Amino acid sequence: MYPRIGQGQLIAAFGPGAMMDLPQRSVVVAGLDAWVGDRRQIREPRLTRRVAELLKAPGIRLECPPEAQSGTPGFVQTYVFPLWFVTRDLVSGRPSKWRTRRLVQWADLEDLGRAFPVEGAGRSAVIPVRFVRACRRGHLGDIDWPAFAHGLRPVCGGKLYFDERGASGDPGEVVIRCECGEERPLSEAEDPEGAVLGDCDGGRPWLAQGRVPAERCAERNRLLARAAANAWLAQTERVISLPGRDEALRQAVEKVWIFLESAESPEDVALERAKPRVREVLAGLTDSDVWESVKERRGDLITARKPVKLEELQTLLSPGNPIGEDTLKGTLFARVLPRMEWERPWMTGIERVLLVERLREVTALVGFTRFEAASPDAETGEFYAGVRRAEISRQPEWVPAVDNRGEGVFVQFSRDALEQWRTRAAVQERYGQLRRGFEAWKKDRAGTERKLPSAECVMLHSFSHLLIAAVALDCGYSASSIRERIYAIPQVGYGVLLYTASSDAEGSLGGLVHAGRRIARLVRIAQSLGATCPNDPLCALPRPEDSHDGRTLQGAACNACAQIAESYCEQGNDFLDRSFVVTTVAGSGAAFFPEPA
Repeated sequence: MYPRIGQGQLIAAFGPGAMMDLPQRSVVVAGLDAWVGDRRQIREPRLTRRVAELLKAPGIRLECPPEAQSGTPGFVQTYVFPLWFVTRDLVSGRPSKWRTRRLVQWADLEDLGRAFPVEGAGRSAVIPVRFVRACRRGHLGDIDWPAFAHGLRPVCGGKLYFDERGASGDPGEVVIRCECGEERPLSEAEDPEGAVLGDCDGGRPWLAQGRVPAERCAERNRLLARAAANAWLAQTERVISLPGRDEALRQAVEKVWIFLESAESPEDVALERAKPRVREVLAGLTDSDVWESVKERRGDLITARKPVKLEELQTLLSPGNPIGEDTLKGTLFARVLPRMEWERPWMTGIERVLLVERLREVTALVGFTRFEAASPDAETGEFYAGVRRAEISRQPEWVPAVDNRGEGVFVQFSRDALEQWRTRAAVQERYGQLRRGFEAWKKDRAGTERKLPSAECVMLHSFSHLLIAAVALDCGYSASSIRERIYAIPQVGYGVLLYTASSDAEGSLGGLVHAGRRIARLVRIAQSLGATCPNDPLCALPRPEDSHDGRTLQGAACNACAQIAESYCEQGNDFLDRSFVVTTVAGSGAAFFPEPA
């Protein structure tokens, strides 16, 4: 019995190249070429252009993953991986506190891979070995266990044993042993230089299980636990759908798409316009405009475009009230919350609050990484072109995507207030510490294109996390049900958008829009949460540049105060410092919000 995985999960957690456990074995999810079933196409021109540019595939399409429905097949193929197993039953081996199991290959198993004959003990059920090898480019493969156990000595072909003690599953408590007497602790495979497991062979078992040629790879293999959180990290692109100025044009093209689908030029559009139905729908529209919309609809249009977040921010900051159309088919509709309802002394620096009653978010999976997540640029919202992601198909023609309807609240900050705050000496000093911590982080990651966000962006990011925590405490939402969108574009403006992926899916006290009407109270709670942390003074006092625990990308922020689930944070919980938001016990003087009177 195969599990039913939701369409959103196939993008966020179980996409191509991800490993998952089934009752008898572990599998790797196949590439898109092996996804079977009908797929609904999603229309989102801005995201289509971005994905096409990223994958260098002009004809790319956004489509929902296949879903099993009455009378129609819909499934995602998987391949058995890893191909090494250990017996569930113990065998005789080391004395006392050690547990010994046979280490066997898939080809030696019986009963469709469910059991292995054990000497003197009948047949034993098997479970997949917990450890595999992978590289930072996402390539994956089985560890050569016979070669690992023998080290530099010749492999003898004897029986292999998996010796384990303790209950932690740590590699330091595992020994791989051959019946000839050779053995080796698995902890040696954790060599950070990758010398023990050797060079990566570029294997991609999720693409037709090895029948697709391996890629050339200059990386070293690293030890990877199958169930580790960093075994598969989705690289997704997401946009907030905007009410476009040419919405009427797109809707007209959609109505007669069956006639325009094969058009190759404006002249073809003119020929189709001779048909009464097409002429009626396209009345008042020029052939050139229709042709541009046809290319956009088909995903062929890759032109100079604005960054993803720039267009969204321009829409959210546009004058007028409301923003968008109040129709069921509208993609974005927001109203301005009157200033008299939220203006309080502690709201200094906040310029406007929008109650986003309706929005549409479209998310597309474009690749994945292992070991370390590929974070987008904090200010543009787009992944760096040089990010080394693993491919999810042999020939990219479509990518899996989902669209969700939701609601949210947008808090706009005063540009003048932020620019004046940035020039303060205390802010410059604290930002210098963050910069030096970032430079220390870069030394261990040669070739990274990641950039340090501006001080304004770090402040807004930290404020966003504190506000999410306040909403979770006050409104009944779980923090993992709220997403963030940070906007820090000096030429345009600054703001924070908190939104839900599906309206009223969580929270028994009302929706996020209703919570937005109490924004002053929520901001006050957020400030209180940021002022103190259960881990103070250890959380607030250390400087990023002096960190010895890997927190070189963070200031005063830990999992007890300013961090949320990494998969719901735009930057994976990096670039956070609550001392930029409020005064902490460190008293750095860099707080944006004044201390309460």
